[in-house]
Amino acid sequence: MTIAEKRQRIEPAHPNLTIAEQCQLFGLSRSSYYYHRQATSPEKEAIMRLIDEHYLQYPHEGARKVSRMLKSKGFAVGRYRALSLMKEMGIEPIYPKPNTSAPNRAHEVYPYLLRDVDITRPNQVWSSDVTYVPLLGGHVYLMAIIDWYSRYVIDWELSITLEAEFCVCALKRALEKNRCDIFNTDQGAQFTSRAWIETLKSKHISISMDGRGRCLDNVFVERLWRSVKQECIYRHQFESVKSVKKALTDYFDYYNNKRLHQSLDYRTPADVYFSTA
Repeated sequence: MTIAEKRQRIEPAHPNLTIAEQCQLFGLSRSSYYYHRQATSPEKEAIMRLIDEHYLQYPHEGARKVSRMLKSKGFAVGRYRALSLMKEMGIEPIYPKPNTSAPNRAHEVYPYLLRDVDITRPNQVWSSDVTYVPLLGGHVYLMAIIDWYSRYVIDWELSITLEAEFCVCALKRALEKNRCDIFNTDQGAQFTSRAWIETLKSKHISISMDGRGRCLDNVFVERLWRSVKQECIYRHQFESVKSVKKALTDYFDYYNNKRLHQSLDYRTPADVYFSTA
């Protein structure tokens, strides 16, 4: 059940249960229940779309060059506003960075476990990330879980917020189908949340976190986002969450079951995943 479906099932005037009690029963935070998406200005959405399209082509460029690109398109956006929007969208330039910043002590840091590891079978390593998806007059966030060996998309979810719940919902659905040995993510708030970590630990799955740069350690998800956006998202203009969800449902079916991958010797992810899983 999605977060939106959970919100719809909660009854404000329930005769026996408070909203807080109903949220607890459905595994939904009260902040998610009360959340109302604020309208974003058309100008801001246009700028964010340009940033996302630019990032697909030039993922190594930072806020300074993004700012210059936006100015060339007629938007007076300085470096720091560009940086702020990139952070809001979850975008970070993918180049190796010197280890000059102190680690975040707000959560336990897990080591990167995949250096020099041969990936030889499905369900050995799964990975996940979150990306920005534009709509007319707004945007949503897409999260997907991918199997490294086969490139098969195990599960995915959309959300109007960046709270961890929609990621945890997709993770729990994925684990109802199968389980992996190692799960790799970056150190984003969704993947360092207590609910995410405890879900993985409950299945005795080793947790791997990229501490240096997504380009090096989460490359398969980055390639997935490029395919999704070039082949689906930016070919249409979506007016609602329902419409983009329908398009993504169709696309991921195509991606898993029909799209031939050169890196898989021109087989589909489903062929590789289910023939050797």
